[in-house]
Amino acid sequence: MTHQKWTDRIKAWSADCEFFAPALWADVTSAEEKLSVRFPDELRQFLFESNGLHGEYGLGLVWPVERIVKDNLRFRENVQFQELYMPFDPWLFFGDAGNGDQFAFSILKGEIRRPDVFAWNHEDDSRQRVASSLAKYLESSLNGTMKF
Repeated sequence: MTHQKWTDRIKAWSADCEFFAPALWADVTSAEEKLSVRFPDELRQFLFESNGLHGEYGLGLVWPVERIVKDNLRFRENVQFQELYMPFDPWLFFGDAGNGDQFAFSILKGEIRRPDVFAWNHEDDSRQRVASSLAKYLESSLNGTMKF
């Protein structure tokens, strides 16, 4: 069985997407070093096809590598966030809902142990599992069935 490209799968779910040039291997590995976690295989494969994905209205469904690094470091290092929210160290944020809420993988002891995607609610600091994988997250985001 051959691996279906991410771009082909996503185009089947929605025509309202913007893809980008693939991320470089060196950029992904550098990001992983800066954040002290190896990205999940699905996310790595996705980024090697398209360095980010914008949905309808420019929604950041998957951020480019540079934003993944910038936003995760900002969340982890912001003193005000440390006083307002539970720790962000156990999360790898990679996308957003356009309303302040973010999507992330859970980190345990420096590793992504499960492919599940979680939503972080910026208003009440709750974290909720919304999909069993990056593919399921993208499919439900693009077809409007995601609930959280």
